[in-house]
Amino acid sequence: MADLKGRTLFVTGASRGIGLAIARRAAADGANVVIAAKTTEPHPKLPGTIHTAAAEIEQAGGRALPLAVDIRDEEQVYAAVAKTVETFGGIDILVNNASAINLTGTLETPMKRFDLMWGVNARGTFLCTQACLPHLKKSPNPHVLTLSPPLNLDPRWFRLHTAYTISKYGMSLCVLGLAEEFKDDGIAINALWPRTVIATAALAMLGGITPPEKCRKPEIVADAAHVILTRDSRCCTGNFYIDEDVLRESGVTDFESYAVQPGQPLHRDLFLGEPPAELLGLRRKA
Repeated sequence: MADLKGRTLFVTGASRGIGLAIARRAAADGANVVIAAKTTEPHPKLPGTIHTAAAEIEQAGGRALPLAVDIRDEEQVYAAVAKTVETFGGIDILVNNASAINLTGTLETPMKRFDLMWGVNARGTFLCTQACLPHLKKSPNPHVLTLSPPLNLDPRWFRLHTAYTISKYGMSLCVLGLAEEFKDDGIAINALWPRTVIATAALAMLGGITPPEKCRKPEIVADAAHVILTRDSRCCTGNFYIDEDVLRESGVTDFESYAVQPGQPLHRDLFLGEPPAELLGLRRKA
């Protein structure tokens, strides 16, 4: 496939950040995009709502369907999937982008926060994929793309934030298992993760662990997602892609345009390379 024109994407957490960037990139091709997210009214600390995202998608050239969805709620998810099919006639692509983050040690992690991360990250990914699968089976080029890291059982990725790691690896385990389960159906089920920290609202909520100038923009993940989602679904499943690697393989050689501040050294994202010194410092202070 050269582009995503006429394809229908169901994108969770698409009211801001990486999810919105992926949605805008698809919209530029003329895709139909469902914004499945919780924010319907402006948040005092976070930019964007499902309605502002819909406006951006339509301005970019796509058709938008904003739906208020808490992906922890089974009834809401299935109702949103049904509304998508009713509106656009089917679903070609699911992007499991919605995620909750809390980088705390075990003694500093309230069970309410653990439940939120597990419910949104692992359970939400499984639920949304389950709900979309019957419709994806009818698509000529079906994809599920989950924003989760490569699986790595090195203890260093657990010791600083076990609860968060468990929840994110839960998303990755969904990719591993579902790719194998549905490969004979021709559904591509893959993961995508950034090489560097991405400047999003979630980053700002973490108390300055990484300054924005050390980050890349969400557009690098969106462009990598576009490359993956336009591939033949029968030829690419069960992969744990890294954004920079995907783009290099597609011929991109200049990555400075993706930097928030070109020329600045970049911080590697969690689960790639060494844990950031800033996070180690915060834990020592705690």
